[in-house]
Amino acid sequence: MSASPRIDAAEPPTPDGNIPAGMKKITFMGFMALTGPLWGRLDDADGLPVMGFRVEDRHCNPMQVCHGGMLMTFADMLLGFTVGIAEGGRKFMPTVNLAGDYVGPAPLGSWVEGKGRLIRQTRNLGFAESLITADGVPCLRASGIMKIPAKDSREGDILSLFR
Repeated sequence: MSASPRIDAAEPPTPDGNIPAGMKKITFMGFMALTGPLWGRLDDADGLPVMGFRVEDRHCNPMQVCHGGMLMTFADMLLGFTVGIAEGGRKFMPTVNLAGDYVGPAPLGSWVEGKGRLIRQTRNLGFAESLITADGVPCLRASGIMKIPAKDSREGDILSLFR
């Protein structure tokens, strides 16, 4: 099987190296650092996260389209941060369930962006969803259930990632 030819995607001119204005580089450690660079901001209307990334060669499958595993990893982070910030931004939320429907491609060079929406929150669980787009066109519909940790569990500062 031969490799697919390289597709050079045209990137729309945006500030700061083709990153939309208002987005801040989010710095991670461990596995999450391997997916970046990721960018984010808090939505002015509800304070929930908006996150994005530019599709690079390393994110792509042989067809030069963002690999579904990368899109689901991105969705997992976005939905976890959505529930975490809705819960006060002091704890990271482990994933209980993550589901996604691939509805379109995210080609090399495209800007992938998603905004989380909290559906419901109980004492122990947060339910969230997002429609993730590539250059404004839907590419992934995702939903997740996150475990809200006990009050005495270790704290972090999710909000600082976006400020």
